[in-house]
Amino acid sequence: MKIKLSLSLFILSIFIYSQDEIRYLTDTIYSADASAHLFDGKIFIYPSHDIETGVTDGTDGAHYNMKDYHVYSMDKIGGEITNHGVAFGLQDVLWASKQLWAPDAAHKDGVYYFYFPAKDKDGIFRIGVAKSNKPQGPFKPEKNYVKGTYSMDPAVYEDNQKYYLYFGGIRGGQLQKYRNNIYSKNNDEPAKDENALSPKIALLKPDMISLAEEPKDVLILDEKGNPIKAGDEDRRFFEGAWVHKFNGKYYLSYSTGTTHKICYAMGDNPYGPFNYQGVVMTPVKGWTTHHSIIEVEDEWYIFYHDTKKSGKNYLRNVKYRKLTHNPDGTIQTLNGLD
Repeated sequence: MKIKLSLSLFILSIFIYSQDEIRYLTDTIYSADASAHLFDGKIFIYPSHDIETGVTDGTDGAHYNMKDYHVYSMDKIGGEITNHGVAFGLQDVLWASKQLWAPDAAHKDGVYYFYFPAKDKDGIFRIGVAKSNKPQGPFKPEKNYVKGTYSMDPAVYEDNQKYYLYFGGIRGGQLQKYRNNIYSKNNDEPAKDENALSPKIALLKPDMISLAEEPKDVLILDEKGNPIKAGDEDRRFFEGAWVHKFNGKYYLSYSTGTTHKICYAMGDNPYGPFNYQGVVMTPVKGWTTHHSIIEVEDEWYIFYHDTKKSGKNYLRNVKYRKLTHNPDGTIQTLNGLD
């Protein structure tokens, strides 16, 4: 009886370990900023593609000099990874000049939409969109970027058959140059005692390639109900907004940038405000921690990246692992160095 019980516990421990295992997406090329989705019964991953281009100047993120996108898929968590090849490249985007940064994807009525940031011919970040009738692509970019968009890190969230576009990132992402959706080269980050900059949200029109409204601030509030301040670098938004829903609550997770955390806040609707809750993941090896969170067969997973394999901040590898919500809705903090 004891032997059977011990064997059962051993098998259970192996199962639990396999579910919690940290896995790399691919070792064949560098990838980062993974946006994961369930499409057509498979897990599709849309990351950026890190490469060596000889650019070593890190000013405004110039060394993140990506030139195309690859799409990956797997039938199940831990399953074999398929690299579907180049979805499209910089040469296919008529309005863009450089830096194909962190993307996202969405699906509506049999069409797949690939949202991506790039710098236009004037060096200003915009959000573009490409379309395909297959989740793996290839994708064809629209001739123009989405009017009214700016900065970087697009993330599209579907709620009750409405699609919301989130975007924004500070410093290299140029969010600090905007006030009330208007650009000025004279604008800069707010003072430490001023309200922190917010990610932006705008409802998409039914065509999925244009905005139905002016972008609005997504407020992140502290425990007293006040907007988090710019000097609160442990909690304030920097880049990489992502939204998921759990037990009726909306979760906004994001990177703090300079303190290298992924934090999260909770709200009652896609627009917020969101109340700060805590840390999803402590700093990884490398500068950024751009991520996505999805549910697969009643389990939650986080996709992110680090630089353990290359040792260079601009050559990253996507990883994924299990994410756990506590009974009260809070998220168990993960160690980014694992």
